[in-house]
Amino acid sequence: MKQPRRVVVTGLGALTPLGNTVTDFWNNLIEGKSGAAAITRFDTTKFKTKFACELKGYDPLNYFEKAEIRKMDPFTHYAMITTAEALKDSALDLDKVDKTRVGVIWGSGNGGFQTFQQEVMEFAKGDGTPRINPYFIPKVIVDIASGWISIKYGFMGLNFTTVSACATSTTALIDAMNYIRWGKADVIVAGGSEAAINEAGIGGFSALKALSTRNEDPATASRPFDIGRDGFVMGEGAGSLILEEYEHAKRRGAKIYAEVAGGGMSADAYHLTATHPEGAGAILGMKWALEDAELKPEDVDYLNPHATSTPVGDESEMKAVSKFFGDHASKLHISATKSATGHLLGGAGAIEAIIAIKALHENTVPPTINTTQIDPTMPQGLNIVIGKKVSKTIHVAMSNTFGFGGHNATAVFKKVQ
Repeated sequence: MKQPRRVVVTGLGALTPLGNTVTDFWNNLIEGKSGAAAITRFDTTKFKTKFACELKGYDPLNYFEKAEIRKMDPFTHYAMITTAEALKDSALDLDKVDKTRVGVIWGSGNGGFQTFQQEVMEFAKGDGTPRINPYFIPKVIVDIASGWISIKYGFMGLNFTTVSACATSTTALIDAMNYIRWGKADVIVAGGSEAAINEAGIGGFSALKALSTRNEDPATASRPFDIGRDGFVMGEGAGSLILEEYEHAKRRGAKIYAEVAGGGMSADAYHLTATHPEGAGAILGMKWALEDAELKPEDVDYLNPHATSTPVGDESEMKAVSKFFGDHASKLHISATKSATGHLLGGAGAIEAIIAIKALHENTVPPTINTTQIDPTMPQGLNIVIGKKVSKTIHVAMSNTFGFGGHNATAVFKKVQ
């Protein structure tokens, strides 16, 4: 049987509530800063939750011409910005690469959410005449970011979008890994973006009672595993990764951050919005990811969990981690970085993959911030990094993401040997 080709990461791009480049984002993350603050986008007077993790110091005019801005929803802006950073970081020569062998797999849970809300609200104000922006549909459809990326750079390889709620961009990474393994592409731009901090997004998740209402102290509202956690904090932004076939990267002398060693996807088959109480689907995802990577649970040094700071979700995931890793769970370093970034929904997997890769590359475990007292209902003996970063040699890192509908996706990264 033909051996699958190896896949590595050669470029990273990030636009997050903690920083608008990978460097700024990573530095603020390991310093324990919070991206949460009062919402500035709209009047929150009548909303139960009045804060989120918005981008800071972001102006689309710093990246696009006015005409371009009008043609794209913010989720596409974010995708384009992070992909530009990732491609630059990869040092890929776009004049020499075979663009028919370069693909794009980009994920978003909601697509053009801001555009959809804006157009509907404008229509509701009028006399019923459908004065709809001619770019309405191209701005809204969830696959349009991958289309924009391919058009800008002339990438003619496989091109599509994954949607699996908050597991979306991890699913995109796993798909990208597999298509390169199978020889269908040499390079794939993979990632995810989300722009859902608006009235509909905050109101909708609030109606589900999924959001924290710690309005008196937003910076500490996201507190995974804590006895006082009361919901997640909405985030926005994007993460972009350049995945490349190993020999292709070696031939051009590329900088290699990590190998994408394996991926596992499963379903809870349990509930529309709640995770399985015993973490059954999460266990399957982690199990299949490590089997795919030909690794064992005891090989994993660092876990970036889904850990959104919801009462049910955190507990079920840690039950899964405790069961799956067994005795090794006490040695495995765990940090829940949504405590700092908030929850980027469909973009979460890409951002947390970048975190896992940077942790591995820098031998640094970022902290879980805000958590002061671990909920006693959590499994005992877990090695959760709280408050400050930890220096540790990391050979293998794992990232978990779970989405409404019971979607689970786990990615495994390792140092290149």
